[in-house]
Amino acid sequence: MTERLFLADPRMTRAEATVLAAGTDSIILDRTVFYARSGGQPGDRGVLRWAGGETPISEAVKGEGETIRHIPAAGAALPPPGAVVAAEIDWPRRYRLMRMHTAMHLLCSLLPGAGVTGGQVGDERSRLDFDLRELPERSALEAGLQRLILADHPVTVEWVDESLLDSLPELVRTLSVKPPRGSGRLRLVRIGTGEPPVDLQPCGGTHVAATAEIGSIAVQKIENKGRQNRRVVIALAA
Repeated sequence: MTERLFLADPRMTRAEATVLAAGTDSIILDRTVFYARSGGQPGDRGVLRWAGGETPISEAVKGEGETIRHIPAAGAALPPPGAVVAAEIDWPRRYRLMRMHTAMHLLCSLLPGAGVTGGQVGDERSRLDFDLRELPERSALEAGLQRLILADHPVTVEWVDESLLDSLPELVRTLSVKPPRGSGRLRLVRIGTGEPPVDLQPCGGTHVAATAEIGSIAVQKIENKGRQNRRVVIALAA
């Protein structure tokens, strides 16, 4: 098992860890600040440093069971098993992904009841696909996003019993991918303090602490991608 430090503190950029296994295809640590690719959010990039050298990490991905695989750059030196390394992520990229991922939750809140058929988080541009009959109005979505961002709603995480989904299945907006079950716990991301909140969804990704951190967002385009599939593409203004 790899302890996921980013779940408790998404602003942690560096941590010491012990190498459990190392090969040209991946490095396994006992704990990590590297987010592993999932839920449409890319895995983190960064570097592992130890007394004998360093290894650039091109991406972190999920491994077998509860492990996270740190993919080393081609030809990079490998730390020996048992070594203590300083694992450090590319923070500017991660922070852009955090801002963007939070903005995508806000976008969902502006289209209540619309199921999400797909999506991809990017550090500059992102997309969400919705099950909608008609194209939403671009200017209205953009204005709605800016309103929610400027309101500076807090973004918090809470852990609940996964059985909550049995009584509130509407919490899951994605139509094709469901939250993993079996651990007994469910991670919810809540935006806003009111009831109902601005948004409340199961999510394992990383997010900013308040919506004002997102900054300016542009809705670049809205496209037809099927009979009832509408794609919304958003971008960070800076």
